[in-house]
Amino acid sequence: MTHPIRVAVTGAAGQIGYAMLFRLASGEIFGPDQPVILHLVEIPPMLSALDGVEMELEDCAFPTLAGVVKADSDHLEDAFADCNFVVCVGSIPRKAGMERGDLIRINGPIFTSTGKAIEAAAADDVRVLVVGNPCNTNCLIAMSNAPKVPRDRWYAMTRLDQNRAMTQIAKKAGQPVSAVKNMNIWGNHSATQFPDFYHATIHGNPVPEIIEDHDWLRGEFIETVQKRGAAVIQARGASSAASAANAALGTIKSIITPTPLGESFSAAVCSDGSYGVDEGLICGYPLTSDGTTWKIVEGQEHDDFAQAKFEATLQELRDERDVVRDLLPG
Repeated sequence: MTHPIRVAVTGAAGQIGYAMLFRLASGEIFGPDQPVILHLVEIPPMLSALDGVEMELEDCAFPTLAGVVKADSDHLEDAFADCNFVVCVGSIPRKAGMERGDLIRINGPIFTSTGKAIEAAAADDVRVLVVGNPCNTNCLIAMSNAPKVPRDRWYAMTRLDQNRAMTQIAKKAGQPVSAVKNMNIWGNHSATQFPDFYHATIHGNPVPEIIEDHDWLRGEFIETVQKRGAAVIQARGASSAASAANAALGTIKSIITPTPLGESFSAAVCSDGSYGVDEGLICGYPLTSDGTTWKIVEGQEHDDFAQAKFEATLQELRDERDVVRDLLPG
């Protein structure tokens, strides 16, 4: 019998976690022959809600669900014990009147303790995906507080931005979204991110050759992707949940599945200095995976417009790092 994979999800009773758990349990992500034990992690006031989530998971009768562990965020080492994946969904959301720097400072201590607990208790092969915003810098804090966990095990999610960008490109071109490849996100998961249409393709052809309205590509397209989260909140009255959960699961799938030849996917990872990014920053790059670890796609060139967009998002990452320097050991 295949040994179960243990997957921890923080904020498991929230909307994103709830939208994610049943697909993790079903065999969709890790395969129909891979048992999964889910570690559901919540703040103490939400623990009773986890009882209902567990009941629903049981009532689905998934053959691949090998068990459920419920834990509170005050005991993170117990929550992450022997976990092979930790998906950090839970974080304090941004409220009206709150500056981004305020949000970073509020969430900083959460991810300090998260990193320490992952290092102390998770499995030797643990991989960590940070979804809770501001995810790049939250990931940086957690990684910095878990120095024994290899840096190539840490990811922050830019896949939602990739998916949003793919859909906008497909709609503009009048093509199915499956025709769009290599639509990668550079930099920060924020309003400064750069969705790189230059290196994306439609049916194998460069996007700028298919979509001739370059003013749209440089203007409305980028702005739409950058501000899509705010547009969802305005329309729905709540932040993206199902689409965020879908993007997180897509990221995990891309990490554990070899990338098709000639294709790439988006995630923010620990920079090795590629493309002039400060070593150690968690920065969005185009990536490939061999099913175990990732590589940054090399040799992509940016024109002056793209480089300026990239520099702006990179500077924001540097600024965010400076805000939390006291939370970054060493």
